[in-house]
Amino acid sequence: MDLDKIKELIKLMEDHELTAFELEDAGFKVRLEKGGSQEQVAAPIAAPEPASEKIVAEDTEQITSPMVGTFYKSPSPDADAFIKVGDAVDEETVVCIIEAMKVMNQIKAEKSGVIQRILVDDASSVEFGQGLFVIA
Repeated sequence: MDLDKIKELIKLMEDHELTAFELEDAGFKVRLEKGGSQEQVAAPIAAPEPASEKIVAEDTEQITSPMVGTFYKSPSPDADAFIKVGDAVDEETVVCIIEAMKVMNQIKAEKSGVIQRILVDDASSVEFGQGLFVIA
């Protein structure tokens, strides 16, 4: 790596207001840190997100996650989703897959009704008891 490349990295750091940068390429490693006095600012406290239970109207219920894992709306990336908003489901309808410990677990609705809303994005992490779908 030549001096011009290092100067270019420094300019990129300044342009993007970075305080540290590290690069390793073809056996060459460079670490740049910007010194000087910096005022430490506490990170803003994020407002708590409303619990998914509060989203549900009185005449609806939720299908919740029975485990911690990764939510998938379809059996494979190129396949159609198991269900979509407006679909009627019964207790045995598979509504999604939750991957936990490299095992794909089919999740059934366990309730009858019509899907009103999907509460989580595909391939997102879900917690035990977290709302996945709103059903009426």
